[in-house]
Amino acid sequence: MSKVRTRFAPSPTGRMHVGNLRTALYAYLVAKHEGGDFLLRIEDTDQERLVEGAVDIIYRTLAATGLIHDEGPDKDKGVGPYVQSERQAAGIYLKYAKQLIEKGEAYYCFCDDERLAECKQVIGDKEIHIYDKHCLNLSKEEVEANLAAGKPYVIRQNNPRTGTTTFVDELYGEITVDNAELDDMILIKSDGYPTYNFANVVDDHLMGITHVVRGNEYISSSPKYNRLYEAFGWEVPKYIHCPLITNEEHQKLSKRSGHSSYEDLIEQGFLTEAVVNFVALLGWSPENDNEIFSLEELVKEFDYHRISKSPAVFDITKLKWMNGEYMKAMNFDKFYEMAEPYLKEYIKGDYDLKKIAKMVQTRIEIFPDIKDHVDFFDAVPEYDSAMYTHKKMKTNEESSLAVLKELLPVLEAQDDYSNDALYALLSGFAAEHEYKNGYVLWPVRTAVSGKQMTPGGATELMEILGKEESIKRIKAAIEKLS
Repeated sequence: MSKVRTRFAPSPTGRMHVGNLRTALYAYLVAKHEGGDFLLRIEDTDQERLVEGAVDIIYRTLAATGLIHDEGPDKDKGVGPYVQSERQAAGIYLKYAKQLIEKGEAYYCFCDDERLAECKQVIGDKEIHIYDKHCLNLSKEEVEANLAAGKPYVIRQNNPRTGTTTFVDELYGEITVDNAELDDMILIKSDGYPTYNFANVVDDHLMGITHVVRGNEYISSSPKYNRLYEAFGWEVPKYIHCPLITNEEHQKLSKRSGHSSYEDLIEQGFLTEAVVNFVALLGWSPENDNEIFSLEELVKEFDYHRISKSPAVFDITKLKWMNGEYMKAMNFDKFYEMAEPYLKEYIKGDYDLKKIAKMVQTRIEIFPDIKDHVDFFDAVPEYDSAMYTHKKMKTNEESSLAVLKELLPVLEAQDDYSNDALYALLSGFAAEHEYKNGYVLWPVRTAVSGKQMTPGGATELMEILGKEESIKRIKAAIEKLS
C-alpha cells in the first residue's frame, strides 16, 4: 500500500474558520495515524477574495496548534510550487486543460454574460443554470479564429447529459448522481486562473495525495472531480467528507457567532490545546468515553471511520468546561505567565498577583473569568447586607454584626497576617466563643470582599489584602450593618 499523503489547502481570505481548522486537524491526523505525510498548499486562485496577511495567519495557526506540515511553500520536497498562483504562472493548469480539450473532455467557451443568463433548465421542480454546450459545437476553425482575435474565453469540462455517475466516499459510501445535474463546470477562468475545482484535482494528483479530507459541502462536486480523474486516466483518491459544524440553534456556524475562528477563541481566553481537543470532537468520537486528548494521543486514537455523518454542534459551554480542565492541569508558571496580563488589567492595587493567580487557577474556565473573581481587591463593590444571612452557617445580619464587633480588637492586635496565622486566630476565636468556624468566617469573608463567591477563604483574602486594608473593610462592614 502506498504511503498516506493528505493535504490542507486553505484560501488566504482572513482568519482561520473553525471548520478549516478541523479540516487541517483531520487531514493531519489521517496522515500521522498511518505514519504518512501532511502537506500545506495555498489555494489563491480566487484573486478577488485574497486578504493581505492571511497567509501569515495560516502559518501562525498551524504552528500554534502543532499541525506541522511535512511539505509546503517553505518545505519543497520536489512536487512544488505549493502556491497555486505560482503553479498557474508556470502554465501547469492550462497545459492539463488543453490535454482535456484534445481528448474531447473539455472545450473553449466564448459566451458572454448576457447569453449565459439565458441558460436555464428545470430539473425536477427546480430552475437551475446549466450551460447548454453551445460552444461545444463550434468548429475548429471558429475556435481558432476567436482565439486569434483575442476574444475572451473560459475552458469548460465536457460532462455527459445522460446516464449517471457514481463515486465512493469513505463515510457516506457509494453515491450516484444523475448526469443531467452535472453542469459543464469552468476549468480555466477568463483571467487565465484555474477554478478551485480544477486546480485541486490537478494538484492532488501531481502531489500524490491519497486521501482528500474536506467539508461535505463538496460532496455535490465530487462526481465532476471523478470525471476529471477518469478523463486523465488518473487514480481517484479516497474521499473523506466531514459533517457541517452548526451553532446551538443548528444553523451554520458564522462569523456573527463571535467564536467562528481560531483567533476569535484565543482572544476570548481559550487555550490552544483545549481548542484543538474540542475541534477534534466536532464530528469524531473515540472508542471509549474519554474526552480529553493531547495532540499526540489524538494521532494514536484517530480512526477516520468514526467520523459522524450528522452535523456537529459547536457547544460553547462544553468548550468552556474543557478549557477549565486544561486550566486546572496546567503548570502554574505557564498559567501565571498567561494570566498575568488579565490580573494587571483587573487589579491596580499593589497585591501579590502570584498568590491571587494560585487561588483562581482551579476556579476559572477562560482567562476573562478572572475579572469576576478579583474585582473586589481594589475596592469592595456595593452589596446588599442580606448577604450576611446564610442558613447553613446559621448567620444573619445581627449575628454577623456582633461577631465582627467582637473580632475587630482581636484582629487589630494581630501582627502576623499570613493565612495560617489568621486561620489559627479565627478558628481559636470561634472555639473560645463556642461558635462553629463558618459562623465567624462567613461574615469576615463577606466584609472583606462584598462578594457571594470568592476565589479563596476569608483568611486567604486577608493575607493578600494585608492588615490595614482588612481592618478598614471590617470597620466599613460594621458601619454598614449598624
